[in-house]
Amino acid sequence: MNQSMSTKELLSLSLAIFCMLFGAGNLLYPLSVGKSAGSLTAFGMIGFFITAILLPLTGLVGMILFDGNYNLFFNRLGKKTGSFLIFVCMLIIGPIIVIPRCITLSHTMIAPFIPIIFLQTINLYSSLTFCLLFLSAAFITTYRASKIVTILGDVIAPILLASIAFIIGKGIYSAQKPVATTLAPFTIFKTGFMMGYQTLDLLGTLFFASIIITILKKTTHKKDNLHALAFNGLKAGIIGLSLLGLVYIGMGILGAFHSHDFMNVDAGTLFQLISFSLLGTSGAAIISISVFLACLSTVIGLSAVVAEYTKNIIFSGKINYVQSLCLVLASSIPLSIFGLSYVLAIAGGPIVFVGYPVLITLTLCNIAYKMCNFGYVKTPVAITFLMALASYFFTL
Repeated sequence: MNQSMSTKELLSLSLAIFCMLFGAGNLLYPLSVGKSAGSLTAFGMIGFFITAILLPLTGLVGMILFDGNYNLFFNRLGKKTGSFLIFVCMLIIGPIIVIPRCITLSHTMIAPFIPIIFLQTINLYSSLTFCLLFLSAAFITTYRASKIVTILGDVIAPILLASIAFIIGKGIYSAQKPVATTLAPFTIFKTGFMMGYQTLDLLGTLFFASIIITILKKTTHKKDNLHALAFNGLKAGIIGLSLLGLVYIGMGILGAFHSHDFMNVDAGTLFQLISFSLLGTSGAAIISISVFLACLSTVIGLSAVVAEYTKNIIFSGKINYVQSLCLVLASSIPLSIFGLSYVLAIAGGPIVFVGYPVLITLTLCNIAYKMCNFGYVKTPVAITFLMALASYFFTL
């Protein structure tokens, strides 16, 4: 075996990275950018790419340089501070924001296809029923952690890419004129930048890295050479995130050219209505299934990571992986039944707009530390935290 990965191994890992990151926010936010930007969508996409592609790629490389050990990564701030940040991050990617966001978007897309009789029977309990079914599917596909990359890269990703390409192709073919916008290019750029920010994909790559590194070590001859691992991880990350970038461009085009009659609806409902408009009932049903798969793939990766953390850190190994997975999925139920708008509102709060800049600064400092022995970390992170905090409250 040589130092480089085979083409098949590289493609499988790239597709797995694409799948793990491609969740609810990755569909909603570029669509919203297109809706608000119209003919100036390119400016919004530039901003979106900086925070939704470059940041996750940076995080992936940074974590690979730390051998996927997020404890070492965060504990450069001190053990207590690092442990606290890890705990908060696990809440964000787990039961507070990302998992509920995936579940509520899936429900928004699939609800129109639930048989009317069944819908009337469960009535107010439809969100809870769907949540339980979704989490059951997540459990079935996640309880064997060793199979996650195979499920994502070889099964879900091809179906997902094909279905999303179908609606994007249809949208481009039938595009006529973009929605009107009065926003300035810089305002649109800033909007795209902040929308990409809210995908939280930097968090995803930091904590998915342990799964990715397991595969890299099986396919890299010099397993202890972190630079070799980082290089292979970078290649896989670039391919996976490039696929994600193509989807972003396509979704931005959909929002720009097909939102004329839907300007006052939320992002989740917007995608549903555009799907019906472009594809009719049958086509929209296919897209709804693809959205379900996209959200499920993200939840598969995230729940595995949070379950490992819960088992090893919270319970100190006193429970097994399956028990921990059940706890993580069950704790995601409360926020998953209040609707997509409620979850998106939480995602736009101080947890993201104060905590995320701290995470970005920590990532850049840690990469500099590994690559050129840059020793500073606490002071840059503290300054970033104070500036982000002041900025957040100033803009309220």
